[in-house]
Amino acid sequence: MATPATHIWRPSHARYLEIDGFVPLARGPVVPPPLPPIWPQKDPGDTLDYIFDIAPALTANPGDGISTLDVTISPANAGDLTLASSGADGARAVLWLTAGQAGTVYTVTLSMTTSAGRTIVRSIALPVVSLSTVPVTVETLTTQTGLVLTDALGNPLTF
Repeated sequence: MATPATHIWRPSHARYLEIDGFVPLARGPVVPPPLPPIWPQKDPGDTLDYIFDIAPALTANPGDGISTLDVTISPANAGDLTLASSGADGARAVLWLTAGQAGTVYTVTLSMTTSAGRTIVRSIALPVVSLSTVPVTVETLTTQTGLVLTDALGNPLTF
């Protein structure tokens, strides 16, 4: 008799980010602020899980975790990036994101409150790029003898 397999969900480390700014810094020269976090590119047809871990902000506070999560996405027009679902797994916010317009970089803002009363707000960039389409082939202009025509800088002329 066949037994149904149970599914164990494990987040992808390819779309995993950890909160910044909670790591002790050495004294000395002023360190420039860190770059804003960015998730890897997604295709408009993808529906994927994205994880944001705030564990470093909760260090030395065992048992504290995300109790409420509010997610806003900008821009938010028809056909733009959409939050399919969200949840928390301890100190990790888990978002399932879908759709989006190719060529747009979205800002996903997470406002999280922990069970101990901390509030943490972070914005993360998510570029949407058409990864599933075949690149357009470009043909070069040639002479009757097969020589490639170029501009004054030596770049091939295309059509």
